[in-house]
Amino acid sequence: MDIYTKQGKKRIISEHSPHSRLGLNMLKAFLFGGGICAFGEGLRGLFLSLGIKSDTSTLLVSMIIIVVAATVTFLGVFDNIARHAGAGTLVPISGFSNAVTSQAIDARSEGYVLGVGAKIFTICGPVILYGLASGVIYGIIYYLTGLFGW
Repeated sequence: MDIYTKQGKKRIISEHSPHSRLGLNMLKAFLFGGGICAFGEGLRGLFLSLGIKSDTSTLLVSMIIIVVAATVTFLGVFDNIARHAGAGTLVPISGFSNAVTSQAIDARSEGYVLGVGAKIFTICGPVILYGLASGVIYGIIYYLTGLFGW
C-alpha cells in the first residue's frame, strides 16, 4: 500500500481529480467577455449614430447591460452561461449585476427589509468598499501631486 507515501497520495489525487482544461476555459472566457464588450460597443455605436452624446451613450450601454444581466439571472440562465464562460461573464459589469440580483432573489423569502435589504450586498459589498477606499486614496494622492507640482 503506497497510499501513505507522497507518490501514492499524488497518484490517488491525479486519478480522482478532474483534468483541467485551462486553455479551453481561457478561450471561452475571452470569447464570452469579449462578446459582452463587443455588444456594449455595438450599442454605443448605435446610440452615437442616433445623435446621442458620448457620455449619455456610455451610461445607456452600462444600464442596458446591467438590466440584461439581471433579467438573465432572474430567469435562471446566467449560471448556465457562466458555467461555460467562466470569468468572461463575471468580470464585466454583468458579473456585478448578477451578484446583486442573485442575492436579492435568494433573500426575498425573508422579506424586503431583513432579507433583501440586509443581504443584497453580501457578495458585492467588499467590491464597493475597497473600490471606494482605493478611489479616495488615489484622489488624495492625485490632489497632493497637483498641489506640490509633482
